This record gives sequence, structure tokens and C-alpha cells, in this order.
Amino acid sequence: MSTQTRGDFTLPGEAGYEQLTLELAKKWGADVIRDSDGTKLSPEIVEAGYRIYSTICIIREHNAFAEKHPDAQQQCFLCSDPVTAAGDTVVIAPLDGYYDEQFQLNDGPDALPYWQVWDRTADMEVPRGRWTYKDGKIIVAGCEPWHRYTASFLCWRIWEEINMYNHTTNHWTSEHLRQLDPRHPLAWEYLKDWLNRWCENNPQTNVIRLTSLFYNFVWIFGIDLRRRTRFVDWGSYDFTVSPAALAAFEREYGYALTAEDFIHQGRLQATHRPPTPHKRDYMDFIQRFVADKARELVEIIHSHGKQAYVFYDDSWVGMEPYGKYFASIGFDGLIKCVFSGFECRLCAGADVPVHELRFHPYLFPVGLGGLPTFMEGGHPEKDALDYWLHVRRALLRQSVDRIGLGGYLHLTEGFPEFTETIAQMADQFRQIKALHAHGAPAILPIRVAVLHTWGALRSWTLSGHFHETDGNILIHINEALSGLPVDVKFISFEDVKNGALKDTDVLINAGRAGDAWSGGDAWKDASLIAEITRFVYEGGCLVGAGEPSAAPDGDTCLRLAHIFGVDVDDGSYACHAPWAFDPEEAPFPVCREALAKKPGVRLTGPDTRVLCAADGLPQLTLHAFGQGQAAYLSGFAYSPAAARMLLDLLLYMTGQDGTAAAIAGHPLVEAAWYPADSTLAILNNSGEAIETTVSCPGGSVKVSLAPLETRIQKI
Repeated sequence: MSTQTRGDFTLPGEAGYEQLTLELAKKWGADVIRDSDGTKLSPEIVEAGYRIYSTICIIREHNAFAEKHPDAQQQCFLCSDPVTAAGDTVVIAPLDGYYDEQFQLNDGPDALPYWQVWDRTADMEVPRGRWTYKDGKIIVAGCEPWHRYTASFLCWRIWEEINMYNHTTNHWTSEHLRQLDPRHPLAWEYLKDWLNRWCENNPQTNVIRLTSLFYNFVWIFGIDLRRRTRFVDWGSYDFTVSPAALAAFEREYGYALTAEDFIHQGRLQATHRPPTPHKRDYMDFIQRFVADKARELVEIIHSHGKQAYVFYDDSWVGMEPYGKYFASIGFDGLIKCVFSGFECRLCAGADVPVHELRFHPYLFPVGLGGLPTFMEGGHPEKDALDYWLHVRRALLRQSVDRIGLGGYLHLTEGFPEFTETIAQMADQFRQIKALHAHGAPAILPIRVAVLHTWGALRSWTLSGHFHETDGNILIHINEALSGLPVDVKFISFEDVKNGALKDTDVLINAGRAGDAWSGGDAWKDASLIAEITRFVYEGGCLVGAGEPSAAPDGDTCLRLAHIFGVDVDDGSYACHAPWAFDPEEAPFPVCREALAKKPGVRLTGPDTRVLCAADGLPQLTLHAFGQGQAAYLSGFAYSPAAARMLLDLLLYMTGQDGTAAAIAGHPLVEAAWYPADSTLAILNNSGEAIETTVSCPGGSVKVSLAPLETRIQKI
């Protein structure tokens, strides 16, 4: 088939390396050149005939204003490390253990009223009359000996976190950049004026690439290098707080938030925990604020005849692409950095005209994991290929418009394998995009709903990239689903009670007891359990992994144990004999490596079928319930073979034979059927050559695939 050899690619250019920039632009088929953090574009590059993206982080690089108006800087709540009382008095140094180049105490008159001291042993706030603050220390009187005490306090964030990361990891030596809070009236007027002047002074720019918006994901550094990152949560809203925000919230909602609403017993309200009603209110409050302010920025950019794209990483908080307010902002494009397939699907489904992926590795000497990349010992071509193997299977299901890279282009010198790998990936992307342009790929008549606390708001994501949430079962299931030929949606527990299962064939719930993905206290709602029970009894399918539907205080640990046919013993079944079982041969290949040896898993009766077990523990089970059935998986770790096992499980449970889409005979081969072009896209996910047969509605074809090959073939 004819393929496009140029376009849909954004290249990071670099002044001083004009020849390299233009050579790689030609090799990779770029039609856009962009700058990156720490790089500039020279007139020779700008005038070479390419469209130009300019990167702007609107809230940083304004140090002169921040020094003149220090109260315009961003803030957050922190909690001191616990101090144990040996007598009736304790002294707390609030910032001990925190990175003093990132934080500075805000002990001003508008901040101190929000400070709190807690007796964590008794889980009680210490009355304000029993503690004082002086010279950077909190003195707590009337303490209970041997109780643990903490202080919660506001502080200024005096070093923008992404700039801080680049200094500490990539050894930048430039000025430490601060960050402004757009809620500060003077700062907001300054930022709008700054953006207007920037647009006037940069007529060469076609697209302003906003490196997110106002508030960074939470990244708290410690002083001890053994625990440099004390806390990181890509989905947290903790860096949006300030006395002004708290006062505005109280005026609007009629009640006041406290430090404890954010500190949450020292754990912070991580995205992996079910939110309190106060946190839900606060998130909606921030989302509306961010959308309103972002809309003003987009209007300024459009008034200068430029387009506004936004990078959905870094300072993205409040800009939920699947939230209620995102579409109202009016962005022209969304750019998402990707390591995986689920991130690709997150970007592809957002409500914007243009969807663009920024590939990894980023062109820096060191990768996000701290390992060498573009330096001695690094193999960036292997990193790029590994990420591409995840992304390409998702692209078969839902395409995006563009791809690109970021960073220092000169670092590619000396890595010819990398530049060749990127050229091949770019060509494969254009081939796949061309297929989508003529029509969507065929999918199976299987409608999957993934159930968790956040529902559609956090479609395809949890709280970070794959490497940051790797141990979470659900992120592995999302990764598998991202490349399967099934319809996928994400629903909340409220959605279930409001009828979301009416157009669902398979419901999936996975996580650990008490987390936001399993659901925690949501499972104490009898109406929720009844609705899912009805759904399965009348013919629906239920898939659970890990500790699905787990909640304390019930007659079972898993509140849907009667449907799963298994439960997890948390100690409650002491003295109760378990049901014995003999594993039966599964009706499809089982990827044992994907499953866990989970202690405590036990059958609830003799009619549960065990398809896989290890050391006497069920790992994969099936249980008929009414006209429907349920599958339980003790764990799930993504691999191509695991993704195929999940597909086979869905086919078996729904009674489908797979002929409505494209199915390969070999479990390490995936395929998509594009009926408009009578074309198969076939992926070899193995590092070895494979011969197999691929069946689809247009017939079947025998193929011989090279290792890791992407094959586009008409039949």
C-alpha cells in the first residue's frame, strides 16, 4: 500500500546544531520543529520552512516578579515527621527532613490560622491554646507521654518541581525557577500581559505548546538522598492550595477546609485512596478555576492568530481531559508523553481537534528512572523500541494525529541506531494512521466497563506512568485492554447505580482492599451489590483481580464473593475448613506468569472451577451465577501473552468466537482488521520469528513474521 513518508512528526530543534536539526527533520519526515526546556531555535531553523511550536510554561521563568511579590508564589500543606513525647512537652521543627531548597515556611498572618497540631496516637487535634510557634519551632504543651505528635503547616514552594528535577538529575546549573499562583490577582494580570507581549514578539510561532497550565503534580523532595522523593502523586491536587483558595472555597461551599483535609493522617489524599466528600468538592472547585483561567489564555493566543496546544503532564492538575470542564477551554490540541498503550488511549480519546504523542526516551543524558540514556552505557534505541511495542498495539485500536520527541537533539549524535529506530517507528505510525483515515478497525461485540472510584474522570489512567504504577493490578489490565479489539469505557460506582450496566457485557473491578480501584467503602452500599448481582444473574459477566469488591465489616471479605465463587481470607476464616479442589484444564492458554500466588484465596463452594492454581492457592477461577458467570484472577501482570489470555477469557465468557475481528493463532501475535481497506495490521510481539495464521471477516492468511515486525497486508 502507498504510505506517507513525511509529516505528522514534531522534531526538537536546537540552536547551534542547525545542520543536525535539518538532517534529522528530513530523515524522520518532520513537518514541525519545536524548542524544549533548555533549548532555543535559531533563525536558520525557524526560517527553514517548517511549522514552529514554542514551549511555554506559563507559571515559571518569572523570578523577578516573584522576588518583588513573594506572596504570589505557590504553596502547599506539609506535615512534620512524628515526634514522640517523653514528657508533657514536645518541640517540632516543621520542615525537618524536607528539601530546604524546595520549601519555605509560610508563617504569615493569613497562613498561621490554618496550621494544626495533632496527637496522632489518639487521633485528636491539639487545641490551639496548647501550642505556640516561635523562631521556626512549634512548642506543644500538655502532651500525653509516649504519644506521637505532628504539625501540619503551609509553606511556599520556592523551586518549580520540573526545573528542580532537571537540576538534581541532569545537573543543570542555571537559576532556580519559581512558580506563580494565578489565583493571586497581580500575578494573573502580569501573566496575561506577559503572554500578550510574548505572542507579539514571536510572530514565527504557529503553535504555543503550553507545558501544562498552573499546578504541578505533587512531588515532594526530602533532604536525605536515601529518600529523595518523599511523596509523588501524578493525580494529586495538594499543590493547588493557598489561603486565598481556602477562603474562596469557604465562600462558595459554605464550609471551611482544614489542613487535615489535605494531610489526611500524614498520608496525604493520594489518588489511590477513595476521596472524601470534601476532596471531591475541592477538586471540582479547582477544575472550574483552572478551566476559567486557561480559557483566557487560549483566547489571548487565538487573538494573535496562533493555535494553543497543551502538554498533558507536569503542571496539568485541574485540567482533567475527561472532566466536565476540559472541552470548554478550547484547546486546539493535546500532547501526551507516553511509555505505554494506556497513555496512548488516554490521549486519543480526549475531546480536542489534534492528538499528539511525545515519545520516550526524552533526549536527556539520564532517563526518568535514573539510568543512563544518551550517555555512556545507555541504549536509547532499545528504550524507544520497548515503549513503541506498547504504543503500537494501542494505535491499532485508536489512532492519534501526530507523534514527536523532545529534549536536546545533539545528544543523538553517536547513537545512529536510535535515529534509525525512530525513522522506522515514524513510518509505521504513518501507515497505521492512514488505515484509520479510511475507517475504524473491526471490534468484537464485547462491551467492557472498568469500574473504579474515579470512573470516566480517570479513563485509562491511575496516577502516573506505567513505571510509576507498575505494581498496581488495574494499570496492567488497562495496558492489556488498550490493544484489544473490544469496546472499553470507565465507570464509577454511582454510574452503576444510575444504570451504566445496561449497555455492558463485561464488568471489570481490580485492586487492593480499600484502594480507589477496588473501591473501599463503596462496597458497603447494598444497592450497589444488588445491582451487580442482578447484572450477572441475568447474563452479564464479571471479572475481578486481586481484591475486587473488598470491604471490611461484611460477611465476606469480597462483597461479591457469592458471584466470584471465591473469597480472600483476612483471618476471619480461622477454624473454617476450605473447599478442596482439583484444577481442570483451561479452555484457553493460561499465562501463569501473569498470575500471583495470593495468600488467603479460597473457594466459597464446590461449583467454582479452578483453571489455574499454585501451591494449593486458586489463581484463575470461573463460577456460573444465574445466566451469567464470573472470573477471578489472583493478580495480573501485563505481557503480550497475558493480554492474549485476557482476550481469550473475554471471548470464552461472552461466547464469542472472535470472527468479528482479527485473531491470530499465535498468542504473541496481535492483529487488527480494517474493513474499509480489506487490510490486516499484524504485530509480532516476540523477539523471534513466528509463523501463524490470522483469521478475520475477510478470510484468513498465513504469515511469516520477522522478530517484532509490524506487517500491513491486504487480503
